[in-house]
Amino acid sequence: MLQAEVRVDLDAIRHNVARLRAGTSAELMAVVKGDGYGHGMLPVARAALDSGASWLGVCTLDEALTLRRAGITAPVLAWLLVPGLPLHEGVAAGVDLGTGSLLQLREMVEAAHLAGRPARVHLKIDTGLARGGATPADWPALVEAAAKAEADGSVEVVGVFSHFVYADAPGHETIDQQLDVFHEGLATAERLGVTPRLRHIANSAATLTRPDAHLDLVRPGIAVYGLTPLSRSDTDRLSPGERFGLRPAMTARARVMLTKRVPAGQGVSYGHTYHTERETTLAVVPLGYADGVPRHASSSGPIELGGKVRRIAGRVCMDQVVLDCGDDPVAAGDVATLFGTGEHGGPTADDWAEAVGTINYEIVTRFGSTRVPRVYTGAGAPA
Repeated sequence: MLQAEVRVDLDAIRHNVARLRAGTSAELMAVVKGDGYGHGMLPVARAALDSGASWLGVCTLDEALTLRRAGITAPVLAWLLVPGLPLHEGVAAGVDLGTGSLLQLREMVEAAHLAGRPARVHLKIDTGLARGGATPADWPALVEAAAKAEADGSVEVVGVFSHFVYADAPGHETIDQQLDVFHEGLATAERLGVTPRLRHIANSAATLTRPDAHLDLVRPGIAVYGLTPLSRSDTDRLSPGERFGLRPAMTARARVMLTKRVPAGQGVSYGHTYHTERETTLAVVPLGYADGVPRHASSSGPIELGGKVRRIAGRVCMDQVVLDCGDDPVAAGDVATLFGTGEHGGPTADDWAEAVGTINYEIVTRFGSTRVPRVYTGAGAPA
């Protein structure tokens, strides 16, 4: 490491996918959207496919086509599709497309005609999240149109899917409510002549905690990367044998740029929101909000340096943060770890999420800056 790096352990990705796959009889889709949640879409996709995933999930058409251009031939589902996209390129590349509206379905039929082959579609029903998908009131019309398009040879209805509101809170009443709506939607589809091969609704949380929601395909995202979507309190209530055995794959770290002794009462960083209590050593770490460090981590973000976890002193800057190290023997060139596996008591993405009032998803996806290189370890690591 020269200055800073994000280290991604592909063996941890393999371990996590294998554990998830062992816990279900359903097929497994590894969700690699958002550049693999900041871990790198292509290396993660290959590692996931090597270890038991049979599908890949992305949001955008461009993400799906990037996988295809990289030579990945596994089934890929893209589900966040605005009007006017060149969907025929996705159809020609064998990309499955998610649709929750008649407008989207019409565009997929047109794309199939342009591509000269049926579009593989997954019909989405909104079971309560109120984002994408047809509402229960609009669902029959969408299914009827899809059945007609399938009879015409324009589409193949591969799947029916939905997404949970609150599966990360085990026992929440919305989980059963949504499953009821989903099963009613499946019954309606069957009555109208649509019998998909794949029924899927389980995200990471449901993959981990609701086997009755696995159906034909599960779609873990954050769990692939070794993080749990459950809150700490929910996880702590599990017995050791019930915990999930996931391994965080990402470590973010940097070398200290310089250290200096300053007197008591010295204001630190912009706005002097932090003042030293006594004469102390400050260490400057060259990572800031341009690199993924949340500015909300000012005076709260945990960083391990010299065997101790310290809090950022004062405001996070665009390019750097400062640590108050007291009289500890820290020096320029020492390695400061923002988050990692937590195996030896160091901070984790969950610690950062707790410090800034967010979720671990946001922490890891922030660290995709071109200024901080990704370094891969494990089998199949890119050179």
